[in-house]
Parts: sequence; C-alpha cells; structure tokens
Amino acid sequence: MAAERGPPEFVEALAPLPYHRALVAHLKAEEPEVWAWASSFEVQEQNRQDVRAGLLRDTYRLTAEAHPAAYAACHSVMARLGIDAPATLYQAGGATMNAALMYLPGEAHVILHGPILEQLSDGELLALMGHELAHYRLWSIEQGDFYTASRILDQTLANPGAAPSHVQSARLYGLYTEIYADRGAAFAADDAGPAITTLVKVHAGAATVDPAAYLAQAAELETADPSLSQGYSHPETFLRAQAVDRWRRGDPQLDGWLRRRLQGPLSLGRLDLVDQAELTRVTRGFIARFLEDRTLASEEVMTQVRRYFPDWRDDEPPLEPDALLPDRADDSVRDYLGFVMLDLALVDVDQRDHALLAAARAAGVLGRGDAFLEALKRDAKLGRREVDALARKLKAAA
Repeated sequence: MAAERGPPEFVEALAPLPYHRALVAHLKAEEPEVWAWASSFEVQEQNRQDVRAGLLRDTYRLTAEAHPAAYAACHSVMARLGIDAPATLYQAGGATMNAALMYLPGEAHVILHGPILEQLSDGELLALMGHELAHYRLWSIEQGDFYTASRILDQTLANPGAAPSHVQSARLYGLYTEIYADRGAAFAADDAGPAITTLVKVHAGAATVDPAAYLAQAAELETADPSLSQGYSHPETFLRAQAVDRWRRGDPQLDGWLRRRLQGPLSLGRLDLVDQAELTRVTRGFIARFLEDRTLASEEVMTQVRRYFPDWRDDEPPLEPDALLPDRADDSVRDYLGFVMLDLALVDVDQRDHALLAAARAAGVLGRGDAFLEALKRDAKLGRREVDALARKLKAAA
C-alpha cells in the first residue's frame, strides 16, 4: 500500500477532492453491507487474478533492460509521489496514444498504448507517469476507501437496473478522479505545462503544443460557452488543462469552479447520490423555514410533514438564506419546493388562504412567484378568480 509519504506540501495538495470524500462517506453510511462486500478479501483476490490474466493476455510486458528511460521516469515519479511498490510497464496494441493504470493493492501496472513513448519529451513522460501513478496513490491511501467506492460504482453500473443517480455518481466520480490524476502529472513534472501538453498530444494528436496558447484558447471558449462538462469518463481536455493550471497556481476558488463546470447547481434532472442527500437536506431546511410562521404548523400540516420525514424534529435547522441562489440550485429545485409548499398549504382547509398567501410570498422570494400561481391553476385546480385575488393580495403586501 502507498503510504502518506513524500514532501509535506504534496500530502496536502494531493488530498482527495471533496466529491471523493462525500461519495465515500455516503456509501459507508447508506450502504454498509455493500461496502463490507466490496472491501472483502475474497472479492479483492478474485479481482487480482482477473487483472493479472488480462495483462498477460492482452499486452506485451516491457522490461527495464529494454526500456530504461521509461522505467527511470516511472521510478522517479513513484519516489516523488511516495509510492513504495513494484512497478511494471506494458505495451498494448493500437495506433492511438494513451496510457492506463491497472490497479492491484501493492502493485503498479502501467499500460502504454500506441507510440506514446516516442512522442513525449522527458518532462511529458514524467507527467504521463505522474497521471497514471496518481491513480495508484488515490486507490491506495486511507485503507483503499476510494478504490472500494470505485468498485461499488462499477459493479452497480453492470446491473441493468442501475438508477440514473448511480450512473451520474459513477460519471462524476470518474471525472473528479481524472482531475486528481492530472494534479499528479503536474506535481511529478513540477510544472503544469508538461501535464497540459501531454493531454493535448494524447487527445488531439498534435506533435508540438504551446500550453499558454492552449490555456488562452480554453479561456476564450469558457467566455463564449461556460456550459457543463459533457464528458462521461474524462472531462474535456480544455477543462482539464484549466483545472490543472488553476491547481498549480493555488486558485482558492478552484473547488467552486470545478463544481460549476463538472456538476452545475443542484438540479432535479441530474441528481447523483450526493446531491440526492443534499436535496433531502434542502427540503427539510426549506420546510423548517416555511414553518417559522408557527401559525402554519397546525396538526394537519405537521402530520403531512411527518409523511415526508417520519424522523422530523421540532428543532430542524432552517435553510440558510443563500442556499437557493442560482449558482447553488436551479429553477427545477425552486419549483419542486414550490410544490412542497403547495402540498402543505392545501392540507388544512381551515387555514388554506393564509397558508397559500405565505407560500406565494415564499415563491416570490425565490423568483418563482408567477410559476407558483400557474401551478395553483394547473395542478391545484384553483379557479382563476381565486388565483387573481391571491395575486392582488401579494401585490398589496409588496
């Protein structure tokens, strides 16, 4: 197993990303039996046998005597990353340049694809090894927790019944893992430049690359089209280049930038396991804030609240005021919370008018006042006269 060795700044800078930690914590807490299975010796031993058989069957094993430069770069990077394990390099078929790590606890197996050794400079070779061996480091640290999470996600996706939230979780876990590995590339090369040029050479086939020019191109694209990553297993090359450059420069806003570019705000249409838990927290907090007007907390309303959350507490913390700003939640979440309020407002006929007015005010604060009024007509089947009267009350109160 790789220990937390190496320069102190390395141990701190190459910590797992917040998404890694959030998903591992979720799986441990919500799926303890699955976690125990994936961590078991029997499962790991079967995987070890499968990996070794695949390497022998599908690749050509390179020797240190025949490829001294590649092994020298590999060993140099392992020392820099604090990895203490035997390493073996392999050549796979195909004309496309690439590389991959096959992970086994205590063994580093790096597979090279295409003519990659002939196309990279010495610094880029260090970056390439740094990227692949950073995968090894991530899987090895903290009792192998991050590898266990990856195996659970892979096994879940192999099931035809995998939920969209499982697919999204696996996708995001993979994207953040590549971002982490790119940091290993920059750390191994002691510069973001070789990490960026290696990325562009591998994915665009360019013979020579100017990293500054590529970063300028990526910044121009971000200005014109700051949309979410559409990558499934890897983020787009321009996003990876920007991310590793920001990391190397110590950008304090990097975590937020990554969230915006890889995940976006909380949205019903792309919930992963972590955001599902966050939506539950937001819903509870929103209800608690709505019920700060204690006149709304009638017996009928509280019965309905406990249908949502049987473990509801009287001291539920209210949602923080900025939790539903556009950069943290999109309109689908705000409209969903509007329906939650509508449900609570209609459950007690004795206070319906007061509750609907309070709900409409809250929807207006969220910027969804008109959508809430339309929902009253469309979904709650309120008559136009009643909805118009409510709109007049809102206008008068404003």
